[in-house]
Amino acid sequence: MASQAPLIVSFGEMLIDFVPDVSGVALAESNAFIKAPGGAPANVACAISKLGGSSAFIGKVGDDEFGYMLSDILKKNGVKTEGVCFDKEARTALAFVTLKKNGEREFMFYRNPSADMLLKESELNINLIKQAKIFHYGSISLISEPCRSAHMAAMKAAKEAGSLLSYDPNVRLPLWPSQDAARDGIKSIWNFADFIKVSDDEVGFLTKGGDPNKDDVVMSLWHDNLKLLVVTYGEKGCGYFSKQFKGRVSGFSVKTVDTTGAGDSFVGSFLFSVAKDPNILTDEGKLKEALMFSNACGAICTTQKGAIPALPTPASAQELINSSKK
Repeated sequence: MASQAPLIVSFGEMLIDFVPDVSGVALAESNAFIKAPGGAPANVACAISKLGGSSAFIGKVGDDEFGYMLSDILKKNGVKTEGVCFDKEARTALAFVTLKKNGEREFMFYRNPSADMLLKESELNINLIKQAKIFHYGSISLISEPCRSAHMAAMKAAKEAGSLLSYDPNVRLPLWPSQDAARDGIKSIWNFADFIKVSDDEVGFLTKGGDPNKDDVVMSLWHDNLKLLVVTYGEKGCGYFSKQFKGRVSGFSVKTVDTTGAGDSFVGSFLFSVAKDPNILTDEGKLKEALMFSNACGAICTTQKGAIPALPTPASAQELINSSKK
């Protein structure tokens, strides 16, 4: 029963991504957009429940049509929503996202301020946070007050309750005042996390141009409280670093349509595995198996448009793993 599974709580933003209906065009050139639910922490929560895990989402949306649509999508995907608040004053955040011909993503955000930025510490469902076996968050909730204070309070409550803290910084530079502000903001909570997942591009950004393929560059991001650091390299798979061991797990090659949500699918499936068996963090054999499963989940997510609709089931991930072994 999924309800008996250890609870994983995701904290942060949930918004609507508007994606051009035609691939490879700039936002200004697109004639029509498809609306897709998004926001990394919400994607992670949906990925976990789709795999059969138990997840909850804590965040704020507008008291508007889009806010209720997002809350309903969480419910439909089996995510607990008692931590979701609705703001009467501010709108649900929107993002226009496109994959240009050169493969680069272009973002345009509508948040001035959006509801997710206005979550207050007093609105946190502390009871829900304290039930979390794993508490997961990003860095977008650190950009402005009052959400930053709510984030810090939620993280503290989870830590005190004995939760494993999971951090995926998810760098979105257009949302920060400057690159330095982004780097400082992201690193301001770095040392609290037990598990951190970063992409190769993010390693480059956080180390001011360091080569993400070099172990010493990645290890410059290590801190003493960390149990595991994972770097994702897109279709090349991922690298893992802990006090005891380090290594690589190769990825899967698939026909990619849209990379949105691939990292969230990877994180969600990894946290799902860790919640079931915390020994994954200290047993290299189990860790490699869990990361192979996560690589498969990330790959499957890129074969369809939008993040949440493209999230894999355990069967589809297993099928990809099996077919690659032949």
